[in-house]
Amino acid sequence: MRLVKEESRIVSSLRGARSEAKTAFGDDSVYIEKYIQYPHHIEFQVLADQYGNTVHLFERECSVQRRHQKVVEETPSPIMNPEIRRKMGEYAVAAARL
Repeated sequence: MRLVKEESRIVSSLRGARSEAKTAFGDDSVYIEKYIQYPHHIEFQVLADQYGNTVHLFERECSVQRRHQKVVEETPSPIMNPEIRRKMGEYAVAAARL
């Protein structure tokens, strides 16, 4: 991962990332995504059975990370309100049913 803050660094950063990808994976494909400065990593656990029943087990806040690895999980998430929790739970179940 590379964070590019100045437009003038895009080309050199892209070249470097492609070179690293080629060396590590034999493929120089990379993708670019928008950087979100203060994100919250929220996960919903979902269970489904062979009969089409699908439920979620609510959320976990996994934002405390070190080197992109979770260090602490907190539930319920302190930033969620009941309405957002309900909607995100519905979306998680709907996605699992696809």
